[in-house]
Amino acid sequence: MAVLDVTDPFAQVTVAVQDVHVRYRVASTDATERRRRRHALGRVARTVLGNDPKVIVRALSGISFVAHSGEQVGIVGQNGSGKSTLLRIIAGLETPARGRVLAESTPVLIGVNAALVPDLSGEENIRLGCLAMGLTPTQADAATPEVTELAGLGKAIYLPMKTYSSGMGARLRFAIAAAANPHILLIDEALSTGDAAFKERSDARMQSLRAGAGTVFLVSHAAQTIEESCTRAIWLNYGRLVLDGPADDVALRYRKWAWAIAKDKPQQAKRIIEDAFAQRHQTSVEIDRPRRPRNYHPRHARQPGAQSQQAGTP
Repeated sequence: MAVLDVTDPFAQVTVAVQDVHVRYRVASTDATERRRRRHALGRVARTVLGNDPKVIVRALSGISFVAHSGEQVGIVGQNGSGKSTLLRIIAGLETPARGRVLAESTPVLIGVNAALVPDLSGEENIRLGCLAMGLTPTQADAATPEVTELAGLGKAIYLPMKTYSSGMGARLRFAIAAAANPHILLIDEALSTGDAAFKERSDARMQSLRAGAGTVFLVSHAAQTIEESCTRAIWLNYGRLVLDGPADDVALRYRKWAWAIAKDKPQQAKRIIEDAFAQRHQTSVEIDRPRRPRNYHPRHARQPGAQSQQAGTP
């Protein structure tokens, strides 16, 4: 296993994820039903006090990887696999139960960083979103034509955002986020809607970001989108990292597994995912004290101050 010292300026590591675990305590219908018949009076008391039986859901379990400048990393997995949770952890919007994430600059998560107002028009929201991401008023005004063209909403750009479909809103958020030229861009299903012209424009914009030594993370249920758009892919399954490698290989394996699940062929699906686990290269990320200052920032308040890192790659 190779070890990469990201305090080296030539390493070009943008994000280091170290042994991240995320757990949620949620009410369980199953647990409630088991107790309902045995302890009816106790059930009433628990409901009144807000103490319904809870179970632990492990959204992410021991996730470790490093991302580099110029990479476009696709994240695939079925619903509930932890894809969106991973993006929110990288963005610093959630705190892991264990582990840490360091980023070279502030990641921009589409749909969150742009504080948009439904009652305002798309055009007005472009300016508002650009200002919210740190652009000056002059820069926001200058960026508006490019954002409008990238979103490709036509005359709808002058209508209130509350009249937009979810796909139109996603396209506008992507265009606004891209206007800030973020070094680390996080996209959660935003590009799965839209026509071929929008896909071509958005692909060109992401390639431009990558060419500027940026890193793009793209979550999608569509393995073909990951295969066509990304250089690398991470496959998650119930919070576990199944495979991390070239986008075409990972997307193909995931597509075969998803097909087997859809066709009710559990044994075939089991073989595919077990083969993927067996061929996965383990990644170890170690974060140590700095030998010299670097601009890597912890993404979560509970983590210690900025430190140097050592990131192991497969």
